[in-house]
Amino acid sequence: METVVQWVRTSWTKESRGGRGAARRNAAPTAFVLPPGPPPFTHEVRMHEAEAFQPRSVVHDGMPDSGTDAGVLLREVDGVLLVQLVATPFGMPRRWRRPPAVRLARGEWLRWQINYRFARLCGGEWTYRLDTLNIVHGPARPDLFLGAPTRHVDERAGLR
Repeated sequence: METVVQWVRTSWTKESRGGRGAARRNAAPTAFVLPPGPPPFTHEVRMHEAEAFQPRSVVHDGMPDSGTDAGVLLREVDGVLLVQLVATPFGMPRRWRRPPAVRLARGEWLRWQINYRFARLCGGEWTYRLDTLNIVHGPARPDLFLGAPTRHVDERAGLR
């Protein structure tokens, strides 16, 4: 499977829900230039409020697994890539109705966004996260995800 995945995950607390904190958070990118390397690979970028939303990235060979904390299911059928984002079961709001899998022809790419609110176990403060999945079926030039996607799924919800 000649696929490139980029996960961009931004997390914050109530400190970045309004004012200058929210402006910094909202300025955090949802896509980055891809590192060099042959597909398949997964480029994971994380940005945290505690680190002033500075991007930290790591590259993994191969495709991501669905895991227990938000992942993606991928299946290639007759040259078409079926992509289904797996929402974390630990975040709110619950999403009882989810979009169907997206079909990507070779050369097409998808941006799928979903956000969450989490309760902290100690202290009970809320934390928040925005996940952006950028995925292309086929080879990708380094700046591909900086442009407009072929398909876009927006599952962002109002978080209180």
